[in-house]
Amino acid sequence: MKNFIITAAASSLVLLAGNALAQAPSDAQIASIVVTANQVDIDAGKLAESKGSNAEVKAFGKQMVTDHSGVNKQAVALVTKLKVTPEDNATSKSLKAGGVDNVKNLQTLSGAAFDKAYVDHEVAYHQQVLDAIDKTLIPNAQNAELKSLLVSVRPAFVAHLEHAKSLQAMLAKKS
Repeated sequence: MKNFIITAAASSLVLLAGNALAQAPSDAQIASIVVTANQVDIDAGKLAESKGSNAEVKAFGKQMVTDHSGVNKQAVALVTKLKVTPEDNATSKSLKAGGVDNVKNLQTLSGAAFDKAYVDHEVAYHQQVLDAIDKTLIPNAQNAELKSLLVSVRPAFVAHLEHAKSLQAMLAKKS
């Protein structure tokens, strides 16, 4: 089940990259994708804060909630300033559904199994988000301020990926 959920989330972002070749997302669609992708990680992070059995996993979950909430706050402020209404699209809908499925799966797990599934998903998810940022979102953002926001938050996603990978390695040593 866990691999299905990771695959579903990854497929959503691969779909985004593939669709970009046929039709570039608009700024309103990019805004929706950004907000949705962050919300997916906020929801999973809240669950990790409460259900994680490893202190470092719980702390990582809390960091995801804090950091991704901050990015969403910036994104909402920007789209409000620009008078852009985020536009739901196939990618944002798929991301949301994948996030719901991931949380449902995580809710069935506990202890080390929860920690491993959460961290494995975070590694795969952050890698896919970075790929989407680099290959689709930044190249297709038309508004300079939106593009600047994407560029400015990218290093945080890189740091999250590296942190998740280090947690993944730590958890693998414990099992």
